[in-house]
Amino acid sequence: MSSKTKFLNNRSKVSKIFGTSLIILVLFSASAWEGRRFISDGLFVVGAFLVGIATVGRLWCSLFISGYKNNSLITSGPYSLSRNPLYFFSLIGSVGVGLATETIIVPLIILIGFSLYYPYVIREEEKRLENIHGKSFGDYCKKTPRFFPAFSHVTEPNSYVVKPKIFRRRVLNSLWFVWILGIFELVEALHEYGVVPILIRLY
Repeated sequence: MSSKTKFLNNRSKVSKIFGTSLIILVLFSASAWEGRRFISDGLFVVGAFLVGIATVGRLWCSLFISGYKNNSLITSGPYSLSRNPLYFFSLIGSVGVGLATETIIVPLIILIGFSLYYPYVIREEEKRLENIHGKSFGDYCKKTPRFFPAFSHVTEPNSYVVKPKIFRRRVLNSLWFVWILGIFELVEALHEYGVVPILIRLY
């Protein structure tokens, strides 16, 4: 098994374990802020706002990499702001999803998990890009931040060729943050009707 295959398999396993653990936590927990509607509603609104930003950002990224990710070095659009804009917007969306649980603990867990795991993922992917693109990637790294976007650096072409079939699949992947908000509302309804027990309340 190649090192790339091992990396992808391990990444998939870690993501599934972390995601499953969070789903179980959310399924059997509820917000301890429910008696303070200003706080709980405020957390949900901020979370939904972040999910909206993340969804638009991920769609923007998908537009530029659809059909090009594996054979071209993309340096325009969101990739002129950051070398890893897709992960940046994914972090925003993940924290937003966490806040939509109307707790502080869940988004904090997500933030810690992301901070511990994704720097490794980014380093491994950048090694792969360096092996493929060589000096071009090195020059790109010198002028573009690794993670947090430099919005003053944005450059976009007047026109851009997109591969619709690939972009359509990526659109569906970009919307999962929105779908999770709907799932959370369903879980809340299951709690209210007593279908799923609340075992713990989280702040």
